[in-house]
Amino acid sequence: MSANKDIIQANKDYTLFSWSKQGGLSPLNIEKAKGTYFWDREGKKYIDFSSQLMNVNIGHGNQRITDAVTKQMKELCFIYPGAATKVRGELGKKIAELTPGNLTKTFFTLGGAEAIENAIKIARIYTGRSKVICQYRAYHGATYGAISAGGDPRKHAVDMHSAPNFIQVENPYFYRCPWGTQSTKDCGEMALRNLENIIKYENPESIAAILMEGESGSSGCIKYPKNYWQGVRKIADKYGILLIADEVMSGFGRTGKWFGIDHHNVTPDIMAIAKGLTSGYLPLGGTVVTDTIANFFEEKPLIIGLTYSAHAVACAAALENLNIMQDENMVENAATMGKYMNEKVATLKTKHPSIGDWRNTGLLGCIELVKDKLTKEPLTPWNGKPHESEATYKIAKKIRELGMFTFVKWNFIFIAPPLNVTKQEIDEGIEILSEAIKIADEYYTGK
Repeated sequence: MSANKDIIQANKDYTLFSWSKQGGLSPLNIEKAKGTYFWDREGKKYIDFSSQLMNVNIGHGNQRITDAVTKQMKELCFIYPGAATKVRGELGKKIAELTPGNLTKTFFTLGGAEAIENAIKIARIYTGRSKVICQYRAYHGATYGAISAGGDPRKHAVDMHSAPNFIQVENPYFYRCPWGTQSTKDCGEMALRNLENIIKYENPESIAAILMEGESGSSGCIKYPKNYWQGVRKIADKYGILLIADEVMSGFGRTGKWFGIDHHNVTPDIMAIAKGLTSGYLPLGGTVVTDTIANFFEEKPLIIGLTYSAHAVACAAALENLNIMQDENMVENAATMGKYMNEKVATLKTKHPSIGDWRNTGLLGCIELVKDKLTKEPLTPWNGKPHESEATYKIAKKIRELGMFTFVKWNFIFIAPPLNVTKQEIDEGIEILSEAIKIADEYYTGK
């Protein structure tokens, strides 16, 4: 057996892979990565058009992170989370400078799901209430509370045992508006009315928080109508409910601003962060709170904790990662390249009838494929079963064969390359996608 096959077999024999049946897997065997590309052990080159799982914001293989981590490890690798370290304070200060409004203090976690879990805990302790309002088309992580909060179908495997006191509401998804409205504004207004009605039905005095993604991610990059976030803020304030922004995916430049919520001029009470915080170089997340909430815990114990909270080495990676983003103007580049991506996808739409919609903010975008533009019948149904997903499987396989890695789910193709992507790399990626979308065109039945 070749070394390549030995590595794959060892992975299959001794490890479990997420979100998959374990038999018949054929994982990529990756050897190295640099910038917007990575290579398997047979030398095949892939363009990374979804920053892996929308987290490698600065691109692969930046050795400034290596140097920062090495330096920190030579000084201090681990100390219990009750201790102060220089890098912890510096990173906390940096986050306070970047986050909107009066978000000032961060509790460091191991990743996004733990950031959500602790945001929920803080909201419940602070308000003395229990319920959390979330959206159906949203994903907040795979831990017990986080997966119960979201409406993503991946929760169904444990749905019978979901955590209590999470209530989902409809998204303002204009392309498939639940209320059949004729404008994004009207869809947003109906969504706000739905949200307030649910709050009234559930007893406002029992609701601790409203939890929403800063900008929609893996549920289809659903665009918030103008003033929707501001409307949610007003409703939350009206009933004394906290607002939690999940910026795990949409944070740290991904949308062309530091945070997705920055597009809406709203300050949440709590913000969950991760992914782009370290660009995936090391695991780290955080739950950021306002000075009001922080002051509440001056005299009341903060009963949350993690062994690896504020891990010095992970903090060093995050601090250098944010410095790189600032030094290389990556947030600005994400905004500029996002506009260019919009132009390129607009051209794709003229070539491929199966492209029903394109939704994008900065470099967080999604192509939605349909069988008929008039009826908007999806190429693959929401949470489609294997026998309904033939086209999706073919498209994903073609993309991989052509040397691209990106997230393909149901009738969605996600486009979220690293924030330092160039026009030439976007052109390369769009050409690959155009070839793959020809498969979707074969299923098109509309006129």
